[in-house]
Amino acid sequence: MQEKKLIYDGTFDGFLSAVFYVFEHKLNAVSIVNEFVVQNGLFSEDIIITTENEKANRVWTGLKSKLSSTGSFQLYYTFLSEQAGVENILLDYMRYAFSKSDKKIDKDFSHPSVLKIAQTAKMVGREKHRMEAFVRFRLTKDDIYFASIEPDFNVLPLISKHFERRYADQKWMIYDIKRHYGLFYDLEKVEIINMDFPQLFDFTKTDSDYFAKQEFEFQRLWKDYFKSTNIESRKNTKLHIRHVPKRYWKYLSEKQPD
Repeated sequence: MQEKKLIYDGTFDGFLSAVFYVFEHKLNAVSIVNEFVVQNGLFSEDIIITTENEKANRVWTGLKSKLSSTGSFQLYYTFLSEQAGVENILLDYMRYAFSKSDKKIDKDFSHPSVLKIAQTAKMVGREKHRMEAFVRFRLTKDDIYFASIEPDFNVLPLISKHFERRYADQKWMIYDIKRHYGLFYDLEKVEIINMDFPQLFDFTKTDSDYFAKQEFEFQRLWKDYFKSTNIESRKNTKLHIRHVPKRYWKYLSEKQPD
């Protein structure tokens, strides 16, 4: 039997719409693929899935009745991991969930997809907490606090509420360099934005062409504070790197040279 390849738009609702199609048409030989990473297959039939919110909501509502609240979060976190083939692991997980009428399956680690999703969600959750801790805002000339990040996983949807609550009295933007989109808070709501940056724009630098004069003073004061609280005799570089991996350092103002 020829495998069917369901191509969706990369959104969570698009993915759930593809899952609805699988169950609606009782497909077995099937794979779900993000349109941004799809590759032509010689032995598959490609089907473009249209995102339909009603169908996506039906799948999600049905799933939540089969999972604990933790299981629901784990499923969404795993989707945001963007790992290769994650859609098909999630589909296998969902099929298993819907096949069990008498119990919630998200703690059944004897099933390989359940175990894989728990492990992946934990990694995404760790990245979420790191982003909440390591984001460093810089004041622009437009009086907007701007931060750039480059996380391993697509955690912007997960950190939005944290920053909306914590910085409710100022305009801010957090931009994911790797995925080319960001969050913008205008004092009332958070919106998803896309931006075109100058060709030579360096996200790791505080350029006086874009950032406010007082931002340089803020950074100097922060560096002085960081140095004053750093007890040299108790320095533990290995422990520090474990908590603050080096891949984040280029976006931390306290790690930039004077």
